[in-house]
Formats: sequence, C-alpha cells, structure tokens
Amino acid sequence: MTQDRFEVGKARLAEIDGDAGERVIASLADIAPDLGRYIIEFGFGDIYSRPGLDLKSRELATVAALVALGNARPQLEVHLRAAMNVGVTREELVEVIIQMSLYAGFPASINGIAALRTIEDDIHV
Repeated sequence: MTQDRFEVGKARLAEIDGDAGERVIASLADIAPDLGRYIIEFGFGDIYSRPGLDLKSRELATVAALVALGNARPQLEVHLRAAMNVGVTREELVEVIIQMSLYAGFPASINGIAALRTIEDDIHV
C-alpha cells in the first residue's frame, strides 16, 4: 500500500508542480529522504488526491495558507507556480493574496505580492 501511495503522490506532484516538485524532493534526499517520502505519500498521495476539490481550488487554498503563515516564501513561490500550472489566473492569485490582508495582515499580503512578482519575473508573465 505504501508504494501505491508513493506512486499516486509522485504522479500528482508531477501534474501540479512539474519539475519543481521533483527538485524539492531531490533537495531532501541527502539529509532527510523520509521527509521527501512523507511529502509525496501523505501530501500528494493522500491529501492532494482526495475527491471533493479540484486542483485549482486546492492550490488557491494552499496559496492562502502560505501567505497567511508569512514565513514560507520558498514554498509560497512553488505553490504560486503550481497554481498557475493548474489554471489559476494572475488575477485570482492577486485577489486571494489581498483577501489574506484581512486575516493575516497587510505585511503578509505585501510579501505575498512580492513573491508573485518574483515568480512572474522568473516565468516572464
């Protein structure tokens, strides 16, 4: 069963993040390979593969959570890219980030917009 979760998670991760997800997992291989396996199996094999929400909705929720956390810029940038990969528009991302100003504060939203600007510069949107 664990191998099935891993394979399902790996396929879902590739669908969402493409090569970016693989790079995150690879970056953990030499120091915390189990953490990478947990991310794939639980995060993407179990949670991201559940019915009930489409990938676009899941990524919007993830972006909102990461903006609200305010201390996860690398992960926010990965998920901003992932959101765009699954069909979230720039305008939808901006609105979610603005919405978080109400709950997480203006600094968190300003930082979220800065992260969006960074990934747009990287992908030349």
